[in-house]
Amino acid sequence: MNWNDCEMFCHVVEHGGFSAAANFLSHPKSSISSAVQRLEQELDTRLLERTTRSVRVTEAGEILFRRTAPLFAGLHEACAEALGSGREVTGTLRIASPYEFGAHHLAPVACELMLRHPKLQVQIDVENRPINPLTEPYDIVFAMLESQLPASSVVIRRMFSLQRDLFAAPSLVRDRGRLQRPDELRHWPLITSSADAGWSFVDSDGVDHQVAIASPRVISANADIRMQAAMRGLGITRITASFCADAVASGALARVRFAGYTCEPLRVYALLPGKKLQPEKVRHFLDALAGHAGQTREDMGWQFHHDKGAARI
Repeated sequence: MNWNDCEMFCHVVEHGGFSAAANFLSHPKSSISSAVQRLEQELDTRLLERTTRSVRVTEAGEILFRRTAPLFAGLHEACAEALGSGREVTGTLRIASPYEFGAHHLAPVACELMLRHPKLQVQIDVENRPINPLTEPYDIVFAMLESQLPASSVVIRRMFSLQRDLFAAPSLVRDRGRLQRPDELRHWPLITSSADAGWSFVDSDGVDHQVAIASPRVISANADIRMQAAMRGLGITRITASFCADAVASGALARVRFAGYTCEPLRVYALLPGKKLQPEKVRHFLDALAGHAGQTREDMGWQFHHDKGAARI
């Protein structure tokens, strides 16, 4: 099998067509089409169904793509690591992240990395809107699960699960009494994110329970504003345990829990442009972030997941 032709086929699938793959690779569209045709002839099976407007992957094509695309991604990553070993990390690393994750988890990693690599510059922009790293000048975009992920060949390299809980001022809980079940939240003032349509809780049997958000007292995408409002007794908020750890320790906030229920964690994805080789500055940052997660997992209630076979969305 001609592996170059197979990789061309994978790019067509990843990018949703021959034109998009040609633009990404800076190759003539005709050469990519010829590569796929050769591969189909060699395998004696149709991999793509072509129309004048779209390309559809056949069952055989889906099997081939699912088995080979992670191999090509791993090969390119291994090459990048080999080429980068021993080299100095330089340039500007541009990162976009929601405030709640960036302030408490990215900042210490960025500072540590810049101390180790004096010629590295880091730019972290606080962004709560959905960002597509293929169209905006970022090396890494961290996105929450609630955000709409871009429908393109963006590579998901890392995923974090941050423990979330409900928090309120102790005086509010004392005045209104303790909650027994999640559905009782509809009678309480709530402080929510602008992306919250509902809050999800999982019971001891693994069953998901949704609590609809009807008329929240405070709405803000900024986690610090939500925390400050909760500390003033304006309602219950859902926030990551790491973000408000100091407020809980000082007694300004109390954790609100239901027996037999847990809050759905906040899942954070690291989205990367679909490049062949991962830049050194990106690889070093994500590796440092993985190490930081391992050091703080027990204290901060977060988990780090690394998928070597990069998924694409």
